[in-house]
Amino acid sequence: MLIYQGSSEEWDALSEEEQKQVYADYGAINKTPGVTPGLPMGLPENATTVRVEGGKTLTTDGPFVGMKEAVGGWFVLEADDLDAAIEVAARVPAARLGGAIEIRPAQTYW
Repeated sequence: MLIYQGSSEEWDALSEEEQKQVYADYGAINKTPGVTPGLPMGLPENATTVRVEGGKTLTTDGPFVGMKEAVGGWFVLEADDLDAAIEVAARVPAARLGGAIEIRPAQTYW
């Protein structure tokens, strides 16, 4: 699951107590059976995007695409089905703070 953070305005509008609850909610998700937590990611403005064109490595400051939301983190969930994954995704605070949670099935190549 990819966690897309909304703008910082939603976070800034929360009281200190509400911010503490958001952290607690993330902690609870990390303790959910089947969840393997990922590390939070840095801010998109600190990103470097790498492309290779014609054998030459090109770098660009900033995220791959301009968008309102940016990937803020990720985690792996082993779920029985999509409905179970949606249930966990709906608990991620970013989903209610202007962001979104993207569910993707894992691919195995070997």
